[in-house]
Amino acid sequence: MTIPIDCKKAAVLMLFYPDSNSDTRMVLILRNKYNGIHSNQISFPGGKVDDLDKNLQQTALRETFEEIGVNSSLIKIINKLSSVYIPPSNFQVQPFVGYSENNLVFKADKKEVALIITPLLKDLLNLKIVNSKVSVRGYDHEVPSYLIDNQVLWGATAMMVYEFMEFYLDMSNS
Repeated sequence: MTIPIDCKKAAVLMLFYPDSNSDTRMVLILRNKYNGIHSNQISFPGGKVDDLDKNLQQTALRETFEEIGVNSSLIKIINKLSSVYIPPSNFQVQPFVGYSENNLVFKADKKEVALIITPLLKDLLNLKIVNSKVSVRGYDHEVPSYLIDNQVLWGATAMMVYEFMEFYLDMSNS
């Protein structure tokens, strides 16, 4: 697929952190319902590039702070994944993988975030792909997805999770 030259740029952060039991967790958000293509979807914290952002990594860190209240000084970026083009919204999204050594406290931006979801890494690594019905522009579609905390994770975010899991499992087996 050819990515349009006029596509919008965005970045997201796949953030991991230790909880109070020293188990590793990942952060996902459920976006609020609004009149837009990504309404009420599970995603990583992130969003569109701002004119003041120096690069995509800064976009991901800024958006993470704005959406879930985690300061960039607490986050170490350790990798990036393949960028993903999302045709319905004409966004090319660059996912970054980050880690915090702190047990994080979240403050959801009520305008953008309906719910913060923090699954355990060990549970993510055991996820199986299932088919789920989702509504896109008023039409129901059956799509490959993951179920996390009774929420349907599909589309670009599911692709990013899959890539991370493949990379993590390959590294673990090396």
